[in-house]
Amino acid sequence: MTEIKVSKPQKYSKIYSLGAARGSVRVTNDEIAGPIDSSDEWIRQRTGIITRTRANEEETLVSLAVAAGQEAIEKSGVSPEQIDLVIVSTISFPFATPASAPLIATELGIPSAAAYDISAACAGYCYGIAQTDSMIRSGLSKYALVIGAEKLSDFINPADRTISFLLGDGAGAAVVGPSDTPGISKSVWGSDGSQWDKVGMTNSILDFKAGGEWPTLVQEGRTVFRWAVWEMVKAAKEALEEAGITVDQLSALVTHQANMRIVDEFAKQLELPESVVVAKDIETTGNTSAASIPLAMHRLLSEKKVESGGLALQIGFGAGLAYAAQVVVLP
Repeated sequence: MTEIKVSKPQKYSKIYSLGAARGSVRVTNDEIAGPIDSSDEWIRQRTGIITRTRANEEETLVSLAVAAGQEAIEKSGVSPEQIDLVIVSTISFPFATPASAPLIATELGIPSAAAYDISAACAGYCYGIAQTDSMIRSGLSKYALVIGAEKLSDFINPADRTISFLLGDGAGAAVVGPSDTPGISKSVWGSDGSQWDKVGMTNSILDFKAGGEWPTLVQEGRTVFRWAVWEMVKAAKEALEEAGITVDQLSALVTHQANMRIVDEFAKQLELPESVVVAKDIETTGNTSAASIPLAMHRLLSEKKVESGGLALQIGFGAGLAYAAQVVVLP
C-alpha cells in the first residue's frame, strides 16, 4: 500500500521577535472629555489612561500592520521569503472580504504565504499565537507572522461613555518559528457565547444599509469587568498549570490592555510577587483590542523592564466573549 507523505513535525515553537506601530496622534483626556460630560480626573481614575494613540487620516490598519510586521521581520533573522503563514487578528478592517492578511503579506514582500484574518477581538492575538504554535509543531508551517492590528477610531461614537474613550489605534507583530526548546506553552482558550452581546457593535452593517446609523463599539462595563477579573483569572491559572510553572517563575504578566482597573485587579487575584512586571501600556496607548498584547510586550522589552529569555503569561479576553492564554518565552 502506498503511503501518503506528511510534513516533518517540529518539537517546539517560539516567538523570535516583536514589532510595534502606534497611531501618530496622541489624544489627551481633555480632548475627549467634553462629549461624554467627563473630565481628565474621572477618566484617569476609571481607566488609568492618560493619553491614547490614534491614527491620522493617512494612516490605515494596513499601514500600521505593515510597519509592525517590518520591524518584527527585520529583528527576527528570518527573511520574508521564508515566512509561509501570515495571520492578522483584527475587528476593524473595513472590508468583510477579502481579508487584510494577503494584502499585508504582499506589502511586506512575503510571497505565496497562507494568509487570513482572525476575528476574535481582544483575544485575537493569543488565538493567532495558539494557531501558529500548533501549525509549526505539526509541520504545516515553518515560519509565521502573527499581527494584531486595529484602527478602532473608525468605529467610535465620541459621545459613548461605555468604551469609546478607552480606544486607540495600533499594531503589534510577532515572528514565530521552530525551536529546540519549549517557547510557547499549550494554550488555554474558549468562549462564552451566552454573553455574546456584552461587547460589540451598536448595530449591523445591514442595519446601516437599511438607513440606520453607522455601527460603533459599545460594552456593558460592569459585566465585562466581573467576567474579565473572576473568570479570566481561572483561565490564567490553568495556563500556568499547563506550562508547569508557578507565578513566582514569571518575569511578566501581559494581559489585554482593557482598563487599568482590570489589569490591577487581575494581578491582585493572581497574587503576583513584586518580581513580576505587569504590563501597563494602556496608560499612553489606550485599549487597542487585538494589538494590545504585542504592543505591551514590545514596550516592556524595548524599555528593558524585562529581559529576553524570561517567561511571560499573556492572556487576551473580550468580545464574543472569547479568551486565550499561554505562557511564552520572551523574545
